Amino acid sequence: MSTDRADLAKKLFSEGYNCAQAVALAFADAVPADENVLKAAVLPLGGGLGRLREMCGAVSGGAVCLGLLFPERSKSEIYALVQELARRFREENGSYRCGELLAGAGVRTDASPQAEARTPAYYKKRPCAELAACAAGIVADICREQGKEI
Repeated sequence: MSTDRADLAKKLFSEGYNCAQAVALAFADAVPADENVLKAAVLPLGGGLGRLREMCGAVSGGAVCLGLLFPERSKSEIYALVQELARRFREENGSYRCGELLAGAGVRTDASPQAEARTPAYYKKRPCAELAACAAGIVADICREQGKEI
């Protein structure tokens, strides 16, 4: 797995960005989008889509990146890349559902819209920084395999 983008995604999550933002912003220099627009566009994907605990925001942020990194590809080609991202992520982590990933780490998985305060205890109990790193690494690997140097 590519480590530069993965390390950056992990760092960004640890700085207070949500999982989707951490992954997307790890590619901010490589996508044709303003960083602030990218940050705002993927914000709602965090917490498994608005904290509904569905598709992991790290995977969703990675999917957005794939769409932006391969704008010349057809809808079916992008879907195939996204499915490959999801397959690899699930293979490595056991799931791509936020609620399942958190429950597996012993984290309470309520779906209230209230974001939790980012405290040392919050970061200690959550696997999200590592999950963001995983998703970003997979996106970088897919790019390399597709002949796109980022």
